[in-house]
Formats: sequence, structure tokens, C-alpha cells
Amino acid sequence: MTTIDQRDALLRLGEHHLFTRSWSPPAPTAGRLPPILLFHDSLGCIELWRSFPEKLAATTGRRVVAYDRLGFGRSDPNPGRLGLDFVADEAASVVPVLSDQLGIGDFIACGHSVGGCMAIETAARWPGRCQALVTIAAQTFIEDRTLAGIRVAQRDFRDEGNLARLARYHGDRTPWVLDAWIGTWLSPAFADWDLDRPLAGLRCPVLAVHGERDEYGSTRHPQRIAEGRGEALILPGIGHVPHREAEGTLVAAIAGFLAAI
Repeated sequence: MTTIDQRDALLRLGEHHLFTRSWSPPAPTAGRLPPILLFHDSLGCIELWRSFPEKLAATTGRRVVAYDRLGFGRSDPNPGRLGLDFVADEAASVVPVLSDQLGIGDFIACGHSVGGCMAIETAARWPGRCQALVTIAAQTFIEDRTLAGIRVAQRDFRDEGNLARLARYHGDRTPWVLDAWIGTWLSPAFADWDLDRPLAGLRCPVLAVHGERDEYGSTRHPQRIAEGRGEALILPGIGHVPHREAEGTLVAAIAGFLAAI
């Protein structure tokens, strides 16, 4: 079995700290191939990627880097509410800090759900450095299915058991995390959000992965992401979390995509 070197680090983001973790395989390619930068979803953090980053590193022979966004997981609390431009702002304000402090030059952008949206913004903003883009269950506009799924989750989190399970990862900032997702996406002010501009700016190869049964978005999203740029991979019978529901299939697909470029 491949031995993966796992390392944690705290990075400075202005007055705050971000918690990061990297997985490096012993393969000689790990030091010369662009690493994979992971962006988590609206309720996510490093721990909720589970075994996916380690298996991705082992299979691709690349370093994989993940981080908890400000307010999530083990990063510092976010002192305010998310702005309506929070997706684009992650690419503009956080990615260069991560790159500088972790010694990342060129990279592969890979994100799940809203993290996939951030990966798109990142690829468009840094076309000279982003060598490929992988999205997993990403959205490109506000769809009725997206809002319906969020409203179902909103009801589910009235259950103290569900709230407690989320608090295992976010602690006392859990109410903030929920509001950052539910409050933002259900806000009328966010209703016109879309990724038309960054999609038009993509210049790298694209793999857009989506579950056939994704409860937060139809297959229109991966088709829009990949159109004229790469491949839309629809996973039969899979929902919104392919890296847990079909981890082996997803890792193999990403590895094959990256090997071909």
C-alpha cells in the first residue's frame, strides 16, 4: 500500500488562521506535477472529505491540498456574514495566500458543490497557473431544485440530532455555518447569481462530475461547465456527494482525466 505523507499547517489570512492539510505520495512525480487544490462544500471541512484526498494522492501521484474556509472546521471563526460575492472572493483573496504560504505554483482546481463553483472562479481568475479543473456536483446558477433541496435540509436541521452531528466538525460556529449556506442561498438578493462570466473565461481542460440523482442540481450544470471545454461525467444512481457515494469511481475518473492531459 502506498504510504502517504500527511501534514497539517495553520496559515495566516490577515488577522485570522486557516487550517490546511496536505497529502503527498512518495512517487517521484509528486514533486514536479502540479498539486490538486480541494475546495469543500457549504457545510464541509477537511474532515468531511474523509479518505478521498489520500486516495486521490495515491492514485494520481500528486500532492493534494485541502483547507477549511474561514468559519469552517478548524479555521478561525468568520467575523461577519458571507458577502454575495463570496464565491468569487475565495478565488481572488484566499487562493493567492494559500499558494504563497504553501509554495504552490501551478495547480489543479477541484471542488465539491459550492467548492466546485469556487474552483471555476479560481480557474478563470488564474488561467496561467490552473492547469485543469475538476468540479464535483457544482452549480452554475440558482435552480428550483437547488432551493428545494436547501429547504428540505433546513427542515432536517431542526432535528437536534442532525445539528449535533454537524457540530462535531464545526463546534460552536455551527449556527454560522448553517446560515452561511441556507441564509445566503435562499436570500432574494442572491437569486440572480450565476457563473456565466467565469465559465466564459476558462482556458484549461475540464472534467465536470455530477450524480444522476443529485438533490441540489440537475445535469444541466455539468453540461454547462463542460460545454466546449471538456467532459461531463454523469454517475448513474449517485446523489450530491460522489466522493463518499462512489469514491473509487470518482478517484479513477479524475486520475484518468489528469493522466490524459
